[in-house]
Amino acid sequence: MKILILNGPNLNLLGQREPQIYGSDTLADVEATCRALDAADLTFRQSNHEGELVDWIQEARGDADAIVINPGAYSHTSIAILDALNAFEGAVVEVHVSNIHRREVFRHHSHVSGRADAVIAGLGVAGYPVAVRWLAERG
Repeated sequence: MKILILNGPNLNLLGQREPQIYGSDTLADVEATCRALDAADLTFRQSNHEGELVDWIQEARGDADAIVINPGAYSHTSIAILDALNAFEGAVVEVHVSNIHRREVFRHHSHVSGRADAVIAGLGVAGYPVAVRWLAERG
C-alpha cells in the first residue's frame, strides 16, 4: 500500500511551536515513528503553501492508495484542498495533533472532515501511526 502523508502550514515547526499544545516531537520524529511500523510505502511532505498541497493531492491520483493529511489551519479555510481530495479516489484520514474541538471556535469546523474516511484529533503525534496502521489493515 502506498500512503501519502501531507502536512500543512506551520507543521514544519512541530516540536518548537507551542509545545504545550503540540508537544515536543518534531515532524522528523513523526516520520521515523511511522516508517518504523513498516506497514506501507510512505511518502512524507510538508508545505506552508495551499497550492502546493493541492498539487500533491492531484499527483497522488492513480499513484497513492491513501492520503493521511494534517492540513493545519487550511482545515478551516480551504475549499481548494477539499476539492482536490474529492477528486482523489483512495482513502483519506485527517489528523490533528490537538483536539480542534476544545480550541477556539473557528477551529471547530474542518472542510476536510467531510471528505475524510476517518478523523483523528487530540492524540498528539500518536495520531499519525494510528492512521497508517488503520489504512494498512484496511487495505
